[in-house]
Amino acid sequence: MAPPANNLLISCILFCCLIAVSEAEAQPSFRPKALILPVTKDPSTLQYLTQINQRTPLVPVKLALDLGGQYLWVDCEQGYVSSSYKPAPCGSAQCSLANSKSCTIACLPSPRPGCNNNTCGLMPENTVVTRTSPSGQFGQDVVSIQSTDGSNPGKIVKVPNFLFTCGATFLLDGLAKGVKGMAGLGRNKISMPSRFSAAFSNVAKNFALCLSSSPNNNGVLIFGDDGPYVMLPNVEISKSLIYTPLIINKVSTASAAFAGEPSSDYFIGVNSIKINNKVVPLNTTLLKINKEGLGGTKISTVQPYTVLETSIHKAVVTTFAKELSGVPRVAGVGPFELCYNSVGIGSTRVGPAVPQIDLVLQSSNVYWRIFGANSMVQVKSGVLCLGFVDGGVNPRTAIVIGGHQVEDNLLQFDLAASRLGFSSSLLSRQTTCSNFNFTSTA
Repeated sequence: MAPPANNLLISCILFCCLIAVSEAEAQPSFRPKALILPVTKDPSTLQYLTQINQRTPLVPVKLALDLGGQYLWVDCEQGYVSSSYKPAPCGSAQCSLANSKSCTIACLPSPRPGCNNNTCGLMPENTVVTRTSPSGQFGQDVVSIQSTDGSNPGKIVKVPNFLFTCGATFLLDGLAKGVKGMAGLGRNKISMPSRFSAAFSNVAKNFALCLSSSPNNNGVLIFGDDGPYVMLPNVEISKSLIYTPLIINKVSTASAAFAGEPSSDYFIGVNSIKINNKVVPLNTTLLKINKEGLGGTKISTVQPYTVLETSIHKAVVTTFAKELSGVPRVAGVGPFELCYNSVGIGSTRVGPAVPQIDLVLQSSNVYWRIFGANSMVQVKSGVLCLGFVDGGVNPRTAIVIGGHQVEDNLLQFDLAASRLGFSSSLLSRQTTCSNFNFTSTA
């Protein structure tokens, strides 16, 4: 039998423990307002990459960023091991959310992530090489991600049942070295922005993307919150954004989709193009989305450069060349047609001193201005080319705004308000997308 003094000591310890447990249970769990992922540029493929931690135990998974991608998909055929993976049963709420119309009845030889009986299926797509798999299975697993206040990184938070699709290894062909899937940020209920917003009530249905132009420095992807978006040295971006409506294309632009699905790509209404304030002569019918879902303008992270329908490309090149007629031209360097001797081109804070290009939106006073840093590409020493590519006749989309034209521009995709906020070049404000502070102050 313990002496009275010992009994008193034990009672005190137990009492203190009970208080500590009660306080821990009483404290509300941390609820982030926004979440962040770093974004890098692969110098070989020009793909934009990010990394999440997934599974139990957590494993870093490198992903190619797909702005219009329908959802997160990951290769489950090679090395996917997790004690927390759960398939989505056919007829479940998860399958209904994904609008899945397929169900795996028999999967042999034995159950594993990506191969389970009575599991609904989706068709994951490698949008870089336009390749799909008909055998992707829908499921869920743990994901961890860092929170932010818009200026600095914060606590790591976990999502226990984050929805994603298991893809096949062959879908990785054409993706950057080490990549294990694609991070889909598209406009639907199962994309990454939608799932993070569903997981945390304080995370708004929007996200901001700021791509760095340098392979040596991170850009940033911010889920939730309307700002602040602060870049070093203490430059706040959110209050100076220009807004334009996001347009829904009622016809899917994916290579494989279920009937009746709208596009998950982000379309905006470009009504005209100006170069040095001169209107480029265009067939404006191409700028509208027709009933078959063809035409219009979308933004992409899988296209490294802006792709224009042939007649639009010809008009832009012709007008740009006329406005820069005083600079000696050189032979085109694929995939670019219009190239110059860079000795004849000056330099400004916003890149090479060339004619500015305006994508005119809902009115003449609302336009996305593209300066030299985003319009020109240095293909080799002494040679600068206009970074727009001929997309051929009758493409699915008339204008696809590519990664180079988006770099060092902050874009906010507000899904709740169905609008895009854009900053134009941050170089004009003496900062860049690589200036987000990823160094924790906690």
